[in-house]
Amino acid sequence: MNEQARRAIASYPTYQEAERAVDHLSDQGFPVERVAIVGQDVRLVEQVTGRMGPGGAALRGAANGALPGALIGWIFGLLNWLDPVVSGLLLALYGLVFGALVGALFGLLVHAAQGGRRDFASVSFMQPSRYDVVADDAVADEAVRLLAELPSGAGTGTGTSSGAWKGSSSPRSGPAVT
Repeated sequence: MNEQARRAIASYPTYQEAERAVDHLSDQGFPVERVAIVGQDVRLVEQVTGRMGPGGAALRGAANGALPGALIGWIFGLLNWLDPVVSGLLLALYGLVFGALVGALFGLLVHAAQGGRRDFASVSFMQPSRYDVVADDAVADEAVRLLAELPSGAGTGTGTSSGAWKGSSSPRSGPAVT
């Protein structure tokens, strides 16, 4: 695949603002297939959702085991040539129960093996600090010109012709004009 040279045409603090800028380009008939939204300075955030006790570990394990158990039971039920629908559903139900039980036992076992080291539940996600709208070099100047027409209520976009931040730490409104 031939990778085209690209440069940042604008930067925004939120994804919604970057998305609005690309939508504006699309509304103006700009070839948006030559544009990308790139999250910069990505960090991993782990949000703690609560304490994890033995009951919670068993419940989480049961939920994780129920679906695979049901799917495996359903597949085995379909292999029955005499009455695949009834046996498929019945074995799916048995698989769901068996998978939930095995999952709950496995969840309890893992929780006990950790010995209280990680007795909390959490959700992990990636979070960029800003979103750069980048375009192919051949069309970047046109994109900057079109983004300059974006109403000022679109948020605080900052752009540079080199893709780097310029000036003070506070961004200025609108895309940079080269």
